[in-house]
Amino acid sequence: MARSSPIAVSSRVPTGRLLALWLLLGTVTPLPAAELGGHLKGRIGVEQYPAHSLFRDVLGDSARDQGADLRLRFGERAGRWSFEAHYQLQARQGDGVELQNRLPLSGLLPDSAPNDERRLMRLTHVISEGRRDLRLHRLDRLSIGWQNPRWVARVGRQAISWGNGLFYAPMDIFNPFDPAAIDKEYKSGDDLFYGQWLSDGGADLQLVWVVRRDPLSQSVDPEQASQALKYHGFFSLGRDEDEGEFDLLLARHYDDPLLGLGLLHNLGEGIWRGDFTLTRSDHRTVASLVSSLSWSWVGWNKNMSGALEYYYNGFGERAGTPGLEAVVDNRELLERLVRGELYALGRHYLAASLTLEATPLLRLTPTLFTGLQGPSALAQLRLEYDMTQSMRVLAALEQPIGPRGTEFSGIEASALAPLPRRYLSRQSRLTLQLGWYF
Repeated sequence: MARSSPIAVSSRVPTGRLLALWLLLGTVTPLPAAELGGHLKGRIGVEQYPAHSLFRDVLGDSARDQGADLRLRFGERAGRWSFEAHYQLQARQGDGVELQNRLPLSGLLPDSAPNDERRLMRLTHVISEGRRDLRLHRLDRLSIGWQNPRWVARVGRQAISWGNGLFYAPMDIFNPFDPAAIDKEYKSGDDLFYGQWLSDGGADLQLVWVVRRDPLSQSVDPEQASQALKYHGFFSLGRDEDEGEFDLLLARHYDDPLLGLGLLHNLGEGIWRGDFTLTRSDHRTVASLVSSLSWSWVGWNKNMSGALEYYYNGFGERAGTPGLEAVVDNRELLERLVRGELYALGRHYLAASLTLEATPLLRLTPTLFTGLQGPSALAQLRLEYDMTQSMRVLAALEQPIGPRGTEFSGIEASALAPLPRRYLSRQSRLTLQLGWYF
């Protein structure tokens, strides 16, 4: 499964100015009116590679990584006006950084560093970068807003999330999460204008305009921009308790027209959600959809919840075992992988999860992501434990399932390897993260 965009990070912001700006924010306004907070997270990861893995040729039979992430949040309201800024300091060290530097697999390697190659504002700066380590800092949020009871407007770097998918989200076209991501607390922000109109009945109309640069020329390019209009409303099947919700989306995204329809409604004791999109790309129309069911109940005196989701990726490869060359030749798919919009190489997927609240402080979530064309799967066991009110442990064990050459077990990449029959294959991966919130 593809995970993220390339590791390249670019900025013209000199070292130290981002932190100086952050410190200034806390002094230009009275502290009683401000909201301050943040977190410090440390993470370690270990994974194994099989004998036929291209990664094994580069790194050996295993890889180890460690990293830290500091986020400082500042926000303030003054009448109808508001201001938000998030300062982020990241450090990474280990085999994952080396792998990103040595293999030209943009969009197909896990967890790369954030960058501002396409963003309007250059708010990311690399402090130091080596073969196996990377340190950077950035402003991940920087926006000013105005609102009254009916209108909302915000401009600057901010995050937008749309769509009803629980794992896969075809309507969330702005930096969606990897479905298998361990930590989904913050998504990356974009430089955009956001407007919202609120009706008396609860419906709303949202407008988003994202301005971007061409990653090669670094000039502002209208073809790289996104304009989107989304209406959220309600419908009834005859009784008040049968009221559902719907979304209508009209967008131009990287110069491709896009239409979307989202629905949400109760189904017995559960909730059904669905999104359907049509994208006009390269003189053809591409359909994608997601449909999911979720339930919550009490079993064995424990709070439990479950979800089942089907996803159809219209941009994916039709073959059950696509190779790296086929993925690269599929320009529409590759562009979306590189931009971090898609995390699926094939067309048909099924995801299932179960969350058990073993105690009020401990939650266990086994999840299975299945590619139906291969078939192959990724089994994931996630543990979340609140040690104290301000400290949280997050652990995850991942295990690919299926024959070599399939998506989750690793597609063939012999064209990049000195030895024949090499695959982008991984075995089990263990991740442990400790977070302190303040």
